[in-house]
Amino acid sequence: MNYCSTNNKGVSSTFREAVIKGIADDGGLFIPSFIPKLPTLFFDSIEKYSLQEIALEVAKNFIENEIPNNEIKRIVDKSISFDSPLFKISENISILELFYGPTLAFKDFGARFMANVLSYLVNDENQQVTILVATSGDTGSAVANGFYRVEGINVIILYPSKKISEIQEKQLTTFGENITALEIDGTFDDCQRLVKTAFVDKDITREMKLSSANSINIARLIPQTFYYFKSFADLKYKKRKIVFSVPSGNLGNLTAGLIAKKMGLPVHKFIAASNINDIFPKYLNSSNFEPKTSIKTISNAMDVGNPSNFARIISLYNNDYQKIHKEIYGDSFTDEETILSIQELYSKNKYIIDPHGAIGYLALLNYLKLSKDKDIDGVVLETAHPSKFYDVVNSAININIEIPESVKIIMQKEKKSISISSNYSEFKELLLRK
Repeated sequence: MNYCSTNNKGVSSTFREAVIKGIADDGGLFIPSFIPKLPTLFFDSIEKYSLQEIALEVAKNFIENEIPNNEIKRIVDKSISFDSPLFKISENISILELFYGPTLAFKDFGARFMANVLSYLVNDENQQVTILVATSGDTGSAVANGFYRVEGINVIILYPSKKISEIQEKQLTTFGENITALEIDGTFDDCQRLVKTAFVDKDITREMKLSSANSINIARLIPQTFYYFKSFADLKYKKRKIVFSVPSGNLGNLTAGLIAKKMGLPVHKFIAASNINDIFPKYLNSSNFEPKTSIKTISNAMDVGNPSNFARIISLYNNDYQKIHKEIYGDSFTDEETILSIQELYSKNKYIIDPHGAIGYLALLNYLKLSKDKDIDGVVLETAHPSKFYDVVNSAININIEIPESVKIIMQKEKKSISISSNYSEFKELLLRK
């Protein structure tokens, strides 16, 4: 399997090169040169597979002979040591709970898999790698947890000051050792800009080998396909049309779902569910992609004004807007609507959902009303445990959410971060001192 840049499909790299580099030399994102189709037999018997067995079958197609199958199995078993169960809300709506990893967010799937893949590749080549990662919330904590004390890898996490939840901040700033947290005076888009600029800065790349652990890294994206296949397996016997409603910010989770579909997963429709940072839903409605400065919301992981994975989506569809529009429905909601959604789910179903999942739920309801198709099974991706947004959820439903013991322990730890401006020269100077 070769990987090409979204900026130039004529230049290819190996899986190893794509993972270690993170971003192509021309600034584009790596994407498979083709999407492998899984055999019909796999789907016919998929309900017999565990999540880990599904993960192994999918991952092998993207790695092929670059990592031995026994090592891929070891990486999968070590990385994906938790499940992704479906919680049925009604006859035709289920919640796909993706928060059973160590940092209580779906990012654990990608970050832990990538950490173990990169550790194998780096140890094999005996080289030191510096991971740069921008986070709007959960990515940072998952990456910090996944890479903590991994030999040969240093991690630098950039996060926007005062724009993530207190729990999220503690989860990424309390490690130390090979994990450095940079508190940026700006937005997530500023953090992402600093990272992208560093990757093409020759002064930096001459001094250190950089990689990325955002969903811009292909090794973060591949494992996010696993739970789409598993949820299909769990719904298999109903033989109905499956619609996934995906909380969408940087579009990595949605892109992974689209890749799963191109591998043969029978998905009827994807929903890109957004907060008021609605760049992608507006594109779906107009064909115009217009990045803008992100706005702070209570669903902060989706506060993205220039989603990186948009480049992968248009590449997957050869920039054919009509095909993209046909397969993806977009919708966006305000904070007020998000809170009402949290309240409605708890009032009607006694289900506690986080703000991101609440937006996914709203978008699915709107789509079901518009489609009027009675033969749909809707699956909402619940991307984080509601306790990570304790203040928002408690205020909405007026109860005290049970805080997991792992979170209580982290909240007692000391924050360790370095505050800098969003000026690139300051960031560059800090990097070169490392």
